[in-house]
Amino acid sequence: MRLNEVNQGIHKHKKSRRVGRGTGSGRGKTCGRGHKGQRSRAGWSSPAVFQGGTMPLVRRVPKRGFNNRFALQVAAVNVGDLDRLFQDGDEVTPDVLRAKSLAKGRYDVLKILGDGELTRRLKVSAHRFSRTAREKIEQAGGEVCVLGAPAAVSDTTEQPS
Repeated sequence: MRLNEVNQGIHKHKKSRRVGRGTGSGRGKTCGRGHKGQRSRAGWSSPAVFQGGTMPLVRRVPKRGFNNRFALQVAAVNVGDLDRLFQDGDEVTPDVLRAKSLAKGRYDVLKILGDGELTRRLKVSAHRFSRTAREKIEQAGGEVCVLGAPAAVSDTTEQPS
């Protein structure tokens, strides 16, 4: 194949096939739809899950679980990870955690959990803290700063009049 042969035989504006124009055309009478039956009628289209009349797989398999599309995405970080990656006196914010790859991806709320030991004095800013995380941060001499709820969560949003 040569470069000048690449587009040979390709037609941009292909003419539609004219059916039902007499038996001599090869597409007369039944117009390529066969004889009788559901598919020969106008306006017929099968459902996406149609399997020839048998019960479709999507209906045979039981439904499981629940997905709440209004639930907030919560990113969780343990105090043990903070102890490992930060120095004494550092300030921990959601942006700093994202930069250090602790809170990856998209999330609405950042929560600090109490797994692990904390020996460093840190100022930690997050939306939520578990009880044990709050105790461990304050025992180490650190400070807990609760951030405000994200805009999507706030209950005080006023409706435009």
